[in-house]
Amino acid sequence: MSQKINVNAKSLQYGFLAGAKRIEEKKEYINELNVFPVPDGDTGTNMTLTITSAAREVASIKEPTFANVTKAMATGSLRGARGNSGVILSQLIRGFCKELEGKEDVVMEDIAAGFNRAVATAYKAVMKPKEGTILTVAKGLAEKASELSKSKKSLVEFAEEVLQYGREVLNKTPDMLPVLKEAGVVDSGGEGLMTILEGAFDALSGKVTYDFSNGYDSDSTEGKTAPDSSGLKTTNAVGIDRKEIDTSHIKYGYCTEFIIMLEKEYNLEIEEEFKSYLESIGDSLVVVSDDEIVKVHVHTNHPGLAFERGLTYGSLTSMKVDNMREEHREKVIMEAEKMAEEQAAERKTKAGKQLEESVSEKRKEYGFISVSTGDGINDIFKDLGVDYLIEGGQTMNPSTEDMLNAIEKVNANTIYILPNNKNIILAANQAQSLTEDKEIVVVPSKTVPQGVAALINFDSAKSGEENLKSMTEEMRNVKTGQVTYAVRDTNIDGKTINAGDIMGIDDEGIKSVATDLLTSTKQLLADMVDEDSELISIYYGADVKEADAQEFVSYVEETYGDCDVEFNYGGQPIYYYILSVE
Repeated sequence: MSQKINVNAKSLQYGFLAGAKRIEEKKEYINELNVFPVPDGDTGTNMTLTITSAAREVASIKEPTFANVTKAMATGSLRGARGNSGVILSQLIRGFCKELEGKEDVVMEDIAAGFNRAVATAYKAVMKPKEGTILTVAKGLAEKASELSKSKKSLVEFAEEVLQYGREVLNKTPDMLPVLKEAGVVDSGGEGLMTILEGAFDALSGKVTYDFSNGYDSDSTEGKTAPDSSGLKTTNAVGIDRKEIDTSHIKYGYCTEFIIMLEKEYNLEIEEEFKSYLESIGDSLVVVSDDEIVKVHVHTNHPGLAFERGLTYGSLTSMKVDNMREEHREKVIMEAEKMAEEQAAERKTKAGKQLEESVSEKRKEYGFISVSTGDGINDIFKDLGVDYLIEGGQTMNPSTEDMLNAIEKVNANTIYILPNNKNIILAANQAQSLTEDKEIVVVPSKTVPQGVAALINFDSAKSGEENLKSMTEEMRNVKTGQVTYAVRDTNIDGKTINAGDIMGIDDEGIKSVATDLLTSTKQLLADMVDEDSELISIYYGADVKEADAQEFVSYVEETYGDCDVEFNYGGQPIYYYILSVE
């Protein structure tokens, strides 16, 4: 074969960006492979958001080395990880990068070792690894890479055979997971992983070309098919918020401020480099420094990148991000510009005073962070003492960085995080592992009712470990049901489901399917209630009229007279009703 791939830091950078671009192009196809037909934060979306977080940082490196490229790949994906698939992807990237970070020259044995370390790191991060998933595909790739690493094949031949074997393993995933076979699909996470690797290979072997010289989000990253390629269709690079940015007069949407408590060398030359980097990702820049601190203000679309670069000089405090595209955006912009002018005139004494006030603020013993969706559910969590709410849930899984930012804002020694969604627990665990100055307790709540039950049973007299045990035990007494609509045709749990059908889903799976909301909701609740049930809680969503919800409550009170019934406005999108039975 005439193509040749050089293994150096620049090719690693280019291949990674091309892989990110490929999954961005195919994310909707990957989403369609999801077995559950619910309108949730799907695998393709979560993996794309995760790798895009790293891609922007990787693309900003002007002089790539294995050290700075692998660091950007690992840290960017780690902090941007969303959903279980995103967290697993970030761990695969982290393990691979750890193996290559100190290299100067890379051979096939190093790539195989990187694959194996990636698999070991990802398996370690998952409490109960399941075969027939992205983990199985990754393991197959690593095994094949190890087998071929000492052969005399060219790197192109090595890569082609490894990727071919990965596809073979992916095609066998339905035989490992019956739910995949029933739905007639392969594992979506495995498809996402193969998409990334195949995209990288196609770019490095010349089948597709990209220009990332102006950054990952630039329009210049349109893929151009090489003359001898297979005709792969590529599309313009689209950032996650690109549509909103393009249609808005606001170029940079987040007013970002923070103070760096200097711990490493910081001189005039370094400061100029820092300012140059911030100007590459934003505007309205103000950087004020003295011997001990640096005060930063910048408008950017990627606050995390500003924070990440700041961390290279020391620890951060007084971190603040305002979304300037909110309802009163014009007023916020004017205030931010005024703030920037004021900060430009600030002297050492004022910055020092702000830092002193931030440091001296008294920490409380414990605090709470909860993932929530819907204004009614937000109010319920606030009434239960939650300090910080992360907007998220099914339709958009918060990232590890979202969790870290929330942790920074809660001034407590011990912080309890309630994910309230099984697809967010891994991101919370990852944030926990990255936090050193506070005790983080992740309460593994998979639903909003479980989170509510856990909070009600918190005891300030107990330790973090004791509370975790008691809160988790109490959650086991809560049955949760959710009612939503199907977004695709599928077969699952012995049921034929058509797009638009109303589904009732409990902790074990899909229990009811009907063409109308009331029928499906009644069937779901009937399956949940038994002779030991004492309390039924009903949270109605944003798309349900209060009168209709009241009618349903009357039915429940009449039908289940032995149970107490609680009725709440949840305001949650997507899910018409959230039910709990205790």
